[in-house]
Amino acid sequence: MTAPSHFPISLQVNGHTYVLNIPSATRLLHVLRNDLELNGPKYGCGLGECGACAVLVNGDCIRACVVPISNVAGCEIVTLEGLGNLDHPHPIQQAFITAQAAQCGYCLNGMIMATKALLDRNPSPTETEIRRALQYHLCRCGTHLEILQAVRLAAESSRVPSPLAP
Repeated sequence: MTAPSHFPISLQVNGHTYVLNIPSATRLLHVLRNDLELNGPKYGCGLGECGACAVLVNGDCIRACVVPISNVAGCEIVTLEGLGNLDHPHPIQQAFITAQAAQCGYCLNGMIMATKALLDRNPSPTETEIRRALQYHLCRCGTHLEILQAVRLAAESSRVPSPLAP
């Protein structure tokens, strides 16, 4: 059996360009966590079913654990770290903090990334649209009501005009 071929692959992650010499079948999640040391996306099921590994690729929420790196070469990839940080959280991250939507926190990466994709497409989602956007992201701790509240808070905050806006 021959070893997998390594090819230079260019990735755009959180606004930075990386050129990595890795097998093209390597899963995006492994590259993000192991090569780029981004720990927002989590390894949950490895089957693309739980949502813990969710990232945005060209604005779409995808499961990084099942996507070969060759499929996202040249795409714009955003992880949880690309949204905000402890000192300056993204408004969606702040909404999840305000709503106390974390218990164990394992699902939050996927919930936040799915919320970002939803609100970018639709800044005023209905309850049904929110639930549909999150329906394949699993939370085992039972903070479902707080997560829904966080999405509603994030949607409300995105509709409030900034005091700096003209």
